[in-house]
Amino acid sequence: MKKPLLLFCSLFVVTLAFSQKKSELFAQIDDLETQVSEVQQQLAEAKREISSSTAKANTLEAENVGLRDANATLLKNLSSFSELSKKNSENVNNALQALERKEQQLRGVTDMISSSDSTAIVLLTRIKQTMGENANPNVSDGAVILSQSLTKLFGSDTGTTLTEEGKVWLSQLAKIILASPNIHAQVEGLNITGEFGVTYDQASVAAKELVTTLAVPVDKVGVSVKDGNFKEGISVSLQPDYKGFYDKAKANLKNGE
Repeated sequence: MKKPLLLFCSLFVVTLAFSQKKSELFAQIDDLETQVSEVQQQLAEAKREISSSTAKANTLEAENVGLRDANATLLKNLSSFSELSKKNSENVNNALQALERKEQQLRGVTDMISSSDSTAIVLLTRIKQTMGENANPNVSDGAVILSQSLTKLFGSDTGTTLTEEGKVWLSQLAKIILASPNIHAQVEGLNITGEFGVTYDQASVAAKELVTTLAVPVDKVGVSVKDGNFKEGISVSLQPDYKGFYDKAKANLKNGE
């Protein structure tokens, strides 16, 4: 009787111990499952954070690429602007230099015109000093004109030999021409009959006297005849050297280009 009871007690103790261990095992399993669940949640949260960080990194990379492109474009534009500004500055400087050259040319031409305009005044003064108050010069279109009758120059309307009075008049005229290097003398025969042959001969004789006897340069003396409009005689037009003025102005403009 004692053996079965002892066996039953032993079995009961073993069963009770096994039940306790099983409960503890189930508790441990539940605890592990809870831990696994927490780990899975943490893992999911970590994956979400990683995904978010990756998205942010991609966004920042895209923005960085955009900023680099914008910066490159800005640098290119700045370079282009700098080059354009440099060219504009060069163009402005070139324009100012061209304007200065044109102003110098204009001043040169203006000075020459002013010099030509003052020539008449200088000539009138020289004529008065050389030929006296009775020279009676006229001014027309910038030229100073001196006239002498055929009778005083040649002794008659048809004469072609200079009188002493005519030679004196021409010598005084030569002094004025030689003292005025920029003056051209145009010897004109004035005729009222239309017979220009004799008139041309008379004008040529006067011009020849100026050139050969009185040493006036031949390029400063010209000869022509025209209708005197009820006046006859020899008229000498002292005028600025317009050809020389034109050539000088042309050279001045050409050199300033």
